[in-house]
This record gives sequence, C-alpha cells and structure tokens, in this order.
Amino acid sequence: MGLQTPKLDDRSFEDIVEEARQRIALYTPEWTDHNLSDPGITLIELFAWMVDIVLYRLNRVPDKHFIKFMELIGMHLHEAVPARVPVTFWLSTPQDISVVIPNGTEVATKRTETEPAIVFTTDGVLDIRVPNLSELMTSSTGEGGRRVFDPQNIFNVQSGFDGFPAFASSPPQSDDAVYFGFDDDLSNLLLGFTIEVDTAQGAGIDPENPPYVWEVLSTEVDTDWIPVEIDVDETLGLNQAGLIRLHLPPMRRGVRNDRTAYWVRLRLQLDDEDEDASVYDVSPTIRRLEVSSWGGTISTTNVTRVYNEVLGRSDGSPGQRFYLEHSPLVARTSDEFLMIRYDDGREETWQEVSDFSTSKQNDTHYTIDSDNGEVRLGPAIQQPDGIVRLYSAIPPKDTMIMMTGYRYGGGQLGNVSENAINVLKTSLPYVSRVRNRVPALGGRDAESLEYAKMRVPGVLRSLQRAVTPSDFEYLTQEAAPGEVGRVYCLQPPLTNRGEIRILVIPAVPRLSGYIAPESLVLSPELQENIQKYLDERRLLSTILDISEPSYQWVDTDVELRVSANYDREKVLRAAEKRLIEFLNPLIGGVDGNGWQFGRELFVSDVTSVLLTIPGVHFVRSVRLFQMTYDNGQFSRERETEEIAIPSHGVIVSHQHNLMAI
Repeated sequence: MGLQTPKLDDRSFEDIVEEARQRIALYTPEWTDHNLSDPGITLIELFAWMVDIVLYRLNRVPDKHFIKFMELIGMHLHEAVPARVPVTFWLSTPQDISVVIPNGTEVATKRTETEPAIVFTTDGVLDIRVPNLSELMTSSTGEGGRRVFDPQNIFNVQSGFDGFPAFASSPPQSDDAVYFGFDDDLSNLLLGFTIEVDTAQGAGIDPENPPYVWEVLSTEVDTDWIPVEIDVDETLGLNQAGLIRLHLPPMRRGVRNDRTAYWVRLRLQLDDEDEDASVYDVSPTIRRLEVSSWGGTISTTNVTRVYNEVLGRSDGSPGQRFYLEHSPLVARTSDEFLMIRYDDGREETWQEVSDFSTSKQNDTHYTIDSDNGEVRLGPAIQQPDGIVRLYSAIPPKDTMIMMTGYRYGGGQLGNVSENAINVLKTSLPYVSRVRNRVPALGGRDAESLEYAKMRVPGVLRSLQRAVTPSDFEYLTQEAAPGEVGRVYCLQPPLTNRGEIRILVIPAVPRLSGYIAPESLVLSPELQENIQKYLDERRLLSTILDISEPSYQWVDTDVELRVSANYDREKVLRAAEKRLIEFLNPLIGGVDGNGWQFGRELFVSDVTSVLLTIPGVHFVRSVRLFQMTYDNGQFSRERETEEIAIPSHGVIVSHQHNLMAI
C-alpha cells in the first residue's frame, strides 16, 4: 500500500466559521444575532478566509520536504524543451554575391490581438552562395543496360548559341536524365533554373503532372539519389520558357562519368505498368540555361538568445548567487558559459556542473537552476575536523561575472503549424519573405512537480548506474526526456556476449493517427546524446549498441457487417482508427503500451479487436499483408495468416481497407 502524504490541518473554510460561531456564546453571550447580515459574522468569515489561506500554505510543507529530498538525491526538474523547425528564406531576386543569414537571426509568427508572437532563432549561419555550374551532361541507357553519358557545352547553353535534347533517347526512355554538376556544396539552398526551350517540343505529356523527377546525390548511406521538393515549375513540363526552383536537401560530392561534383539531375520517370501514363513523343530541347540561388533553408529553434549578460561583481565570498534576467532557460550549448573578467582584461572560462559533490577548491565550477535562472557558486562547509572546505574556486573580489550567452523560452507553445512562421524580426538585405514549410515539433513544457515525484522510485532503484535491463531503459528515458517515446533493452543470449542493445523509438507528437516512416527514424543527434549519457553510467565491460527497432509495416483488407441502426460510415471510421491504434509501436498492443517486441501478428488479433467496436455485427474476412518500405515507397508482399517479428522488431500500421457487406 502506498504512503499517503499527511494533511497537517484538514479544516475547511466552513469548519473554521462554524467553530467560531460556536464560541460566541462562551465569550460574548450578549451577541444573539448570528445571521449572515450581522457585521460580526462578516468579520468571522473574513477571519476564516485568512486562516484558510494559512492552512493551505501549512499543508504545502510536505511538498517542500519532498523537493528538498529530491535535491539531496541529485534530482532536478527537467527544463523546457524548445520546438525546432527548418525555415526557408526567400531572396527578392538572385544576387551576384553570397548573401549570409547570420546565426541568431530571429523570425516569428504573426502577432494578433489575443496571441503574442512566437519567436524562433536560427541555429547557425546560412550562406546563400552563388552556384557555379561546372559540369553538364545527358545520359541514356545503352547496350546491356549500361549508362551512356554525353557531355554538353556549358558556354553554348548559357549564351544561347546551341541547345541539346534533355532526354537523349529517341523517343525518350525511362531513366534518361540531365546531370548538372556544381563546384560548391549547395545543400539546403533554393536553387533556380531559368530555362528556354523550343516551344511544344515536349508534346505528349500532362503539363500539370510531367513524368520527370528532380533528384540530388544524397548524403544518406542507404541510397544514392533522393527526390527534391519543387518550389515552382513554370515550364509546363519543359514546354515553355520559365523558372524552376528546387529546395535542395543535404548533398554530397560524387563521381559521374569520371567527373567529380555536387550533382543535381532531372530524370525521366515512366510508369511502364500504367498504359494511360503520359510520355514524351519528342524530347524537349533546352536552348538556354541560367542557374541562380533564390534563398535557402536553415534549422531554427523556439528560443530567444541573450549574449554577454553581466551578472555583477564578485564580493570574494563563497556560495555567491546571481540571477539571470530571463527564465526559464533551455539546456546550454558549448558556447554558453560563465566567464570571469579581470580588470586587466583577462578572461577566465568556468564550467557548469549539476552539483558540487565532486568539486574541489580550485575547480572553476558553477550551477544554474534552469527554472528561475539562479547562478550559484560553490559553498564553503566546515568539516568534522574543523577545516573549512571549499567546493569550487571563488572569483577574486571585484572581478566581473557574466554569461557569454544563454537561451530562454521553449515549451509546447512552439509547436506551430506549417507556414505559421512568416515574420522576419531581424532586418536583412535582399530577403523578401520567410516560411516554415513543415510544422515545428519537439516543444515540451518544463517538468511539473507531480511528474517528478513519479521519477523518484526509478532514481532510487537505478542510483544513476546502468546494470539491469530496467536500469538501461529508465536511464535512456532520462537521457533525452520528451524525445524518447519507448525503450527496450536486449541482453544475451539475444545479443553478443557483453553487448547490451538498446532499441529506441523516438517520441511522435501525434500518436492517434498514421505514423509516417520518417517520424520513427532515430536521429544521429538523439543517438549520440543517449550514448554519451549511458557511457557515464554503464559498466566498463559493457558494449552498447543504440539503434532503432526493425519496423514491420502492415496492411489489412477487411470485410465486416455493420449492425442495424448504426451509421455505416461512422462504424468503418471507428474500425480503421482502432486498427491504427492497435498496430502502433508506442500506444498499441494488448495493454496499450506499444506493440510487444518480438510478438507475432495473427489474423485472429485483428478480428478480436474489430469485434470490440460498437456496431460491428461480425467480421467476414481479414486479409493480412506484410509491407516493405524502400527508398520512400511502400509495396505489398503476399497475403499471409501470420506475420513473424524478430526479437528486435515491432508492428506499425500502414493502411487498412475496410468494406461493409
């Protein structure tokens, strides 16, 4: 049975009023009018109201003791986590020189009468450089499926002297392509192609849905080329002169036809199975080509930055405390720290620590309370032998104490929708507008005391040491609170001897619907943070392998009968929603805590879940399909009665086709 927090005084406002009324006859028997209209009763109620406030504060004492206990065992409330989102800066016109968007540039949502602006700042420097086209070639499929490259004269195309067919085969064949090679890395830039073509040369295709795709040589290990998002295409499928703008993802240098460059290509992509698909009768001829930069995209964070804030001057005593002007703070970066500045201009960098338990008298350590912005220097404590021990160094008297920088803000408020960030707060030349093309994600409010209380048993059980599987799972959650959705620890004999495999499913903002594959990818940053955190707490002989699970995507085709007097469409929607929730790695499974690692999926599982939905009379048939996901595309495999899952795998829902009979 759990321990109950004692209530030191359980009297309510009504109890205090009634107790005072009962004492009237003892102390003032001549007072006989006890109605609410009597001024004396009004004074009693006022007194009871004031006492009720005092009792409330008194009953908060156990919470204060709890907080002090958490501080003694090294627990702190988790600070707020800011949302992050890439933001695109559009230039008014292409420039002949590079345009630099500085680090810390502020953008924001639009301020309204009821809602303040939500500020985001850039996480680095965006260099919108001028592209230099150094290689231009076309390719087609030769004998034996070998790629044949045909270099083109860049000067002639840029000057308009001579053109070339965009797709070399006659008639154009699938995978014919134009390759554009650049000297510099154009990652995350908004690249523009101004193209002049022979009019109506590209006949035979749907201008609104041309059969080609823009791609770049990717930095991803598992694939070479990835599609590019098109900002605008005015050429109607290369049938008229116009501008094509592309949002380039991260790129890498590669070799094509013995030429090394950063490659962008325009590839013809035909669907041989679709007889109605549009194809080019004749390849479009590119007569003139100009390449320019129209902007770029950079990551931003929902914080406000403060630089070089002076906290005050040291008085030369231990245990000094200073307060930052703004709070709450988010986690500090490597360039945000306390600095001591001497009168002769010398500067000394100090190191932030979580506590002073291991600090020595010459260590330049300090702590920061992210909640209230308190900066605290090490105390001096008298030891049992009478010697006073310093827990960190003391800044010399009259030296200036300052923070080189910090960031404050964060929280769920920063999880704004796409296109919500559209205000440039920092004036920049040549920049016409800003937009976030995807929603901002990851914002989380600071931890509450009630939630922190739930973590205390885990802290006491693990004592910040990873030994058992439950220790590893708990500490992995602690390594990145709010970013880790679920953790599962595999140990021998499921892994190699001495190896601990940590399977991490990232937190997904919206769990009730379909989960996109990219939402389940374990980012290198999150993986590195977990690895660093666990390395400090694992056994020396333990080998850690932190990775994402093996996701098995599932499709179903279901026929069911809807009971009389039930709305057919509502029942089908409820059935689809329930299947998506059941086949979910985070909230699915029998117990609702996520699909069990290594558990198979049977047709009977789907049937039993559907029968729990009000309005489902019976289930006629369930067809189960295992899906494969490769290079951004899903494909169905054969129908099966059972989907086997490895010990490191979980089920994820893809699509469900439900039909009422």
